[in-house]
Amino acid sequence: MKRYIKFPIAACLLFLLAGACSEDFLEPQPLSFFTPEKVFVDKGGFEALLVTMRKDLTREQTAQKNFMAHQWAASEAGVPWLQMDYTNLTPNSDRYQQFVTQINDIFEMVKNANVAISRIDDIEWEDENDRNRILAEAYWHRSYWYYRLIGNYGDLPFINEEIQGVRLDFRSHSRWAILDKIQADMEFAVEHMPVSAAPGIPTKGAGDHLLTKIYLANMEFDKAIEAASRVIDGPYALMTGRFGQDADDPAKNVIWDLHRHANKSLSQNTETILVFVDRWQAPPTARTPGLFTMRVYHPSWWHNATGKDREGNLGMIDAGPLYDSLGRGNPDVALSDWHSYDIWEDADFDYKTTPDLRRAGINWYDREDYFYNNPASVQYGEPFDPNNMDIPSEYWARMYPVPFYKTYAPNFPDQTGIPMGSNGDWYIFRLAETYLLRAEAYYWKNDLANAAIDINTVRQRANAPLIGPADVTIDFIFDERARELFAEEPRQNELNRVSYILAARNERGYSLSNLHENNWFYDRVRNLNPFYDRADEVVILGARPRIMPYHFQWPIDDDIINSNTLGRINQNLGYTGSSNNVPPLEAVE
Repeated sequence: MKRYIKFPIAACLLFLLAGACSEDFLEPQPLSFFTPEKVFVDKGGFEALLVTMRKDLTREQTAQKNFMAHQWAASEAGVPWLQMDYTNLTPNSDRYQQFVTQINDIFEMVKNANVAISRIDDIEWEDENDRNRILAEAYWHRSYWYYRLIGNYGDLPFINEEIQGVRLDFRSHSRWAILDKIQADMEFAVEHMPVSAAPGIPTKGAGDHLLTKIYLANMEFDKAIEAASRVIDGPYALMTGRFGQDADDPAKNVIWDLHRHANKSLSQNTETILVFVDRWQAPPTARTPGLFTMRVYHPSWWHNATGKDREGNLGMIDAGPLYDSLGRGNPDVALSDWHSYDIWEDADFDYKTTPDLRRAGINWYDREDYFYNNPASVQYGEPFDPNNMDIPSEYWARMYPVPFYKTYAPNFPDQTGIPMGSNGDWYIFRLAETYLLRAEAYYWKNDLANAAIDINTVRQRANAPLIGPADVTIDFIFDERARELFAEEPRQNELNRVSYILAARNERGYSLSNLHENNWFYDRVRNLNPFYDRADEVVILGARPRIMPYHFQWPIDDDIINSNTLGRINQNLGYTGSSNNVPPLEAVE
């Protein structure tokens, strides 16, 4: 028996046995009555699994170590505060804020989709439309998570079916082969997804939006334009007027309304393509731990190393109205001055004078807005003074502005506990991004006039100055994405996607042959994120902000590679173990 124990445990950590695995699986347990053979006997069993897949989407932006936090910590907009040195990111560094180990969680979501896909024809369907709709949504979920996987990790095995036993012979498929596969799956899916559905259910619009991203990544730019146009011409429209919660508050604006959690699933909100639904009012078992946006993105303003008054006593404390508004920031993502200031500047405006509503004072909490909130402090009510800090030179890194209109998620009146960002709905896809995706496709085709039109559609709603075709560059498009889509888009994935496109086109001196040594992701992040320029000024827990070109992709968990004893899963170049790589498979059978 002993020789059979190690491999199943390692495989469970990975991929895809039919049920969840843990180290106590050797304990005798009665067989569950809810086996797949008993569940997937009718449409209701498949519908129940779709509910699970929709719930999986909440992992993007709920709980502290959520996937979206990792995306923005690996970008121009910020750094992972406690682990800023990416050279410490290794294939077995599971303490590194789960950059490595989240691959296991995502493959579990792929497994759920594969169960539905593999078993779809195990029953006789009364209505073929039901069969195709369920299969289409399962394809959507698998394609969504594989798009995220290849953005995080590059080449990986494509798991095409439910795995019902232990397999140790996986091989890596190339990123391009995976794109071909999920492109074909999504072309089927969009034909069978519903035009409209209840909040949280992927629709045809969500299918075409995802397909647009896949077409872009696969360099099918004409098809990307067609798919995005189907969304833009569909039952959606940008929100340009006040609506929903706080609509009667004249101090607020439409950008504030757009990002109130109670407004995201309103039928009135015609910009929503897909949200995940997460409500505090739901039973505890039906809700997540919360969005944690105030924990993840807000500074630790309340901490004794930061919030001291001139007498060295606590001037800022975790209590009172300021605490209710800002919460107990950790932060997991320390935001950069590039995101707070630089992208709002042009020849005529800076962050204070820009007419862009996305940087309106009412929507942000700026450095000058922090104040001493401890009634016992001699400076109670006065503005925060960085000279009181233990290390005043770290002011720029420890006390930064936050896009309050995105991150503010206060506790509900009957909710006790630390305010970290309560439950609330969150966008997966919305129409503003579709316009920017189509603008990018036009850019790659050198149709700068149409690209400018799409960008201006988004900027006009935000009251930002309009641009001309000559202003359109891939860097400007990604500046605009940062202004519009903070904490919504998987930032590292999208930067990674463009890095591949530029390399495949041999533009700007990039090439696929040495992408891990020279890529657009690294050049952009290193040049724009000031943390990396000021590494000598910040040392947190012995770490300084450092990043290298090969960090445009994250390492694949060593447990996955080492447990796969009969095949070969490649490691990303630049990380230990990549010398054992073999050519990846170039087609998914």
